[in-house]
This record gives sequence, C-alpha cells and structure tokens, in this order.
Amino acid sequence: MTAIAPAPPSARVRATALLPRLALVIAALLATLFTAAAPATAHAALTASDPQDGAVVATAPAQVTLSFSEQVAMGDDSIRVMDPQGKRVDTGELRDMCSGSTVRYGTALHPGLPNGTYTVAWQAVSADSHPISGAFTFSVGAPSATSVTLPDRKVGGGPVGIAYGIARYAAYAGFTVLVGGAAFILLCWRRGAAERPLQKLVVRGWVTLTAATLAMLVLRTPYTGSGEFADAFDLDGLKAVLDTKTGAAFLSRLLLLGAAALFIAVLFGAYARRQKAAATDATGAVDEGVRAEEKKETSDLAFGLGVGGTVVAGGIAATWALAEHASTGIQPAVAMPADILHLLAVAAWLGGLTALLVALRKVPDIEREAVRRFSRVAFISVLVLAVTGVYQSWRQVGSWSALTGTSYGRLLLIKITLVAVLVGIAYLSRKWTSRLGEVRAEEPEKVLAGADVSRETSAGSASGDAAATDASTEADAPADAAGTDPKRAAQLARQRAAREKARETRVRDADPGRAGLRRSVLAEAGVAVVLLAVTTVLTSTEPGRAVEKETGRGGASAPAVPNRPVKITLPFDTGGQNGKGNVRLELDPGRVGANTLHLWADGPDGKPLDLPEVKISFTLPAKEIGPLPLAPDRAAAGHWTASGVQLPLAGEWRIDVTVRTSDIDQTTVQKNVKIG
Repeated sequence: MTAIAPAPPSARVRATALLPRLALVIAALLATLFTAAAPATAHAALTASDPQDGAVVATAPAQVTLSFSEQVAMGDDSIRVMDPQGKRVDTGELRDMCSGSTVRYGTALHPGLPNGTYTVAWQAVSADSHPISGAFTFSVGAPSATSVTLPDRKVGGGPVGIAYGIARYAAYAGFTVLVGGAAFILLCWRRGAAERPLQKLVVRGWVTLTAATLAMLVLRTPYTGSGEFADAFDLDGLKAVLDTKTGAAFLSRLLLLGAAALFIAVLFGAYARRQKAAATDATGAVDEGVRAEEKKETSDLAFGLGVGGTVVAGGIAATWALAEHASTGIQPAVAMPADILHLLAVAAWLGGLTALLVALRKVPDIEREAVRRFSRVAFISVLVLAVTGVYQSWRQVGSWSALTGTSYGRLLLIKITLVAVLVGIAYLSRKWTSRLGEVRAEEPEKVLAGADVSRETSAGSASGDAAATDASTEADAPADAAGTDPKRAAQLARQRAAREKARETRVRDADPGRAGLRRSVLAEAGVAVVLLAVTTVLTSTEPGRAVEKETGRGGASAPAVPNRPVKITLPFDTGGQNGKGNVRLELDPGRVGANTLHLWADGPDGKPLDLPEVKISFTLPAKEIGPLPLAPDRAAAGHWTASGVQLPLAGEWRIDVTVRTSDIDQTTVQKNVKIG
C-alpha cells in the first residue's frame, strides 16, 4: 500500500493537485525498489581462459589461466584440470596473476601431458559474496573421448541454495519489520510502544533477522562449496567463513542485533511505561510541574532511543552494503552509502506501513495524527528511494542497449510493468485509507451505536448482541461471585476477554472503508507475489553491465585480455581433396602497435598440415582501415610466422585468413578480435 495520509478538509484541494507529482515519484520508487535489495545482482563472470573453451593446441600448455570481470576469492582447489580418464593433472597450487584491473588466476600442469581432451572445472566466490562456477574443455593434439562428466549443477544451487535464498529473504524481511516498526513508534505513534500487537511485531522482526543471519552463517560453507547440508557442521569451514568479508559481515550483524535487543528492551520497557503513565496522567489531576518534568524526561529518552536506534539500524544496513554488490563494481564509495540509505528508506516505509496496518487492525483507537505523521515519513522515504534506486539501477544496467538487449534488462522491464499495476491498486488503497481515517478514535461509542443500528435488521445479529450482553453482565460481576471456584473465575475471565475482543472487532469493522481496504490490499498482495517471483529470477540473472563487459558475448569477437596474446582457431574447408582442417592464429601481445604473429595449420587428424599458401589481412571497418595484407614466412611444416605486424588503432579488427590447399582449391575464413 502506498501513501495513506488522510488529509484534513482544508488541505484536500492541495493534496489533489499534488497527486500527479506523487504518482510520478512513487512510480520511480517502485520501479527501482527491489533493484538494490534483491540479493545476487552483480556476479563476477569468466571473461577469458587460456586455453580457450574448445581450443585444440599443438602442445600441452604449462598452465591453465582464467580471467574474470571483477575480483573473486579462490582457493588451491578452485581450479581442477582432469585428463580423459578423469585423473587430475594440475599441481593443485593456485597462482595469483592479477595485475591492475586484470583479474586472473591460474594453476600449473604436470609436464609431458599426452594428447587428448582435458576438462577444466573451476569454482570461485564473487566480490559481492555470491558463488560462481563453470567448466570447459580443451584438447592437446586432437580431440579424444573423455570419461569426465561436466557438472550439471552450479555451485550455490540445489536444496542448500534454496535454503540459503529463503534465509536471505527472511533477513531482509526481518530487518524491514524491525527497523520500520520501531521507527513508526518513535516518529509517528509513541503511545504505540505500550501496545502489545506492535511489541510482538517488532520482536518478531528481531527474531527473524537473527535466525536468518545464523542460518546463512552456518549454511555459507555448503552454499559456496559442496552443496551438502552435512558441511554446515564443519567447524573448519565455519572458521574459514569467518575469515572472509561475508563472514565478518554476519558476525558484525549478530553483534549489532545484540545492541538492538537492548534497544527493544528499553523501548518496550521504561519508555512504554512512561507513555502509559502519560496517557493516564492526561485524564487525572496531576501537578503541572510534575507533568512537565515527566514529559521532559520522556522526550529525552525518546531522543536517546532515536539516536541509538538510527546508529544500530545504519550499522545493520551497512553489513549488506559492505559485503555484497554495493562494495564491488563501479563507484563503490558512492554505492555503499546509497545502499545503506536505500535499505533504511525501505524499512521506514514498508516496515512502517506494516506496523500501521497492524495498529489499524488490532488497535481500534489509533489517533488520526499518527496516520498523518506516517504520511510525512513515507513521503520522505519515497524521495530517498527514488534517488538511490535510480542510481543503483544505472549501476546494474549501465546502458539503454543493455535494458533491451540483455535478459536482466528485459526482466527489469517486466518488473516495471508489474509495478505500474501495483501503483494503480495502491492509489485505490489510499482512497479507502482516507475514508478509514475519518473514523475518530475519540468516538468509539458513536461508532458502536451506528454499527448497532445497522445490525438491528438482522435477527442473527440481534441474538449475538444479546449473548454478548449476557456475557458482559456475567463478566462484570464482582469477583466474589465466583467464590473460591477457580474454574468459575477462569470462565468469567474468558467471557470478559471475549466481550472485549467482540467490542474491538465491532469498532474496527464499523468503518465501511475497512472492507474496501481489505479488498484492495488483497489485490496488491497478489500483484506483489508475481512481482516477487520476477524479482527472484532477476536476482540470479547476470546484470546488463556485467554482460556487456564480457567480451565475445553474443558475437564472433574473440576476447582480448590485457597482458596476454589473442588466440583464435578457425576451421576451413576448401572443398578439394585433403581440403579440411583448422588454422590456429596467435597475435602477441594483441595490442596497438607492433605484434608477433604465429599461425599453425592442422589436418582433421590433428597433425601439421603443410599448405601451399597462406595469406592474412587485417581490417578495421569502424575506421575504414584496411584490408592490411600480410604474407607470413614459413617456419616449419604447418607453421608460419611474421614479426612487426602493425595495428595502428584500437577497436574490433576483422582477421581474414586465406588458405590454399591445391592449385585451384582455396577458401577464406574470418573472425573479429578486440585490440586494445
């Protein structure tokens, strides 16, 4: 439900005039609300490997290297290389080859590896705390049969992944209710600190967040590793988790939740008693000087709770910002404070809205002023959410092309459409809430009288009222009437409680706006369920900005990674006898300026193919440069080289390789490569 401010008559004209502006702000908010709060939105991605996936190399490489789009955490067992029989052929020692913005890791291979197809399986943890994994193959000499089966389940999936995801969402929900409920009490309805329904709501938020954090902490080892629940009891694994950034964030959150428990104890203890006493003193004869002193002490306590609560809430929000997607990628110094503000605004608005709905249902005499105050809090939250949400969406999508050209962007558009529907229903909820607010808390007896008049036409209601009256008479009888019979005393107590509950229900249901509000909120919940499902899929989808950073995605371009040669493999078929094979081209260092070129030709059997003629040309279509012809020198059977190959500009170059296998049989194959 969106804004729920019942405006006074003198302000309704101005409120109506502001509705279009409010709708625009709320639409911007809702379109970006879940972008930052959703877990797993900025995974690292494998951008290159050496050897490449599917490559056929003439000789066994000395090592296997992997390059990523952002920082990752890897261990000695993170890269495994297996021969065709499934035996590991790597040394098991991780090599950190990162340099500047280049994120690269590798592992050495045992020397003298025979020909055949080798499988590389890797696993890592992104800087945003989410596990990633993958596998690919390459061949030495020629492809061969292999008994190694590529893993069909990625790390972070399966039952453990589902449990971890549930705990993650429960943590967000608990944080929202805990912070938003406490903020609603301190900022909007201080008397609510003494109301049992609101106390239960805030305490349940604390319990949910604490339990979810503990669950994620113990599930972290299997979530990022084996995927087996049994590993949750691995103490060595738990110790390793605590040494990571994510583990430190969990531990910090638990310590802050201890401080939050103290905050709750004071809020619902000393502060609630003062509010209850103040409400009693307001109707009795109390010395004005004493009342002023008590009011000052209560205000001082509220100020202290406000400051302390803000610090604790900000600290808990920071445990997400410092450990997840806000801490990596572009502009982390701006993204982390924005993420903290975003989470606090979500909690103040949605958590406060939850507290208000509980109060409206469970506490019939909530003051209209409390609703009016919450409207101001919600409006400020909307502004903060709009600004931070738009910024975070830009961070994740990056460009208009990614919005329509990537799965992440298309899912985001679907979500925005659902949000637009939600905004329309929320407007109806606002209208019903305004009508609901017209029922004044100081007039419950008038409400009951009106409800009784409307019920007189129903015989069933009349008999129900008679029964309630009888229960009332018995429940109000002196305590001595029960004598010393404990059963009779318990019966009278139950009757008294039933009478009070019936009275509260009649006051609550006497407002005709409640039925309409319930229907509109139910419709909101239905749309929200679909929206949450789309958001769940979105959280496991690679962001548009990361997809565009992955060179070679969606096209024929071969990746050009800093500090490594460009390597491509091109199959050819001239159509004549012995006209099939592959050419493997290596351009070192694959940068603007002088480069060294090597080209190998292999037949279908993987043996060197000594071609009568090989010609190469380079073309940069974007700058209308080329073709620049090159005639490499024959170095050995099936091997040609050229030094000093000049590429004057950076960009996407097309490499054309012309292969002649006889006097009349020849073909040209081509591929694009990025030259930095």
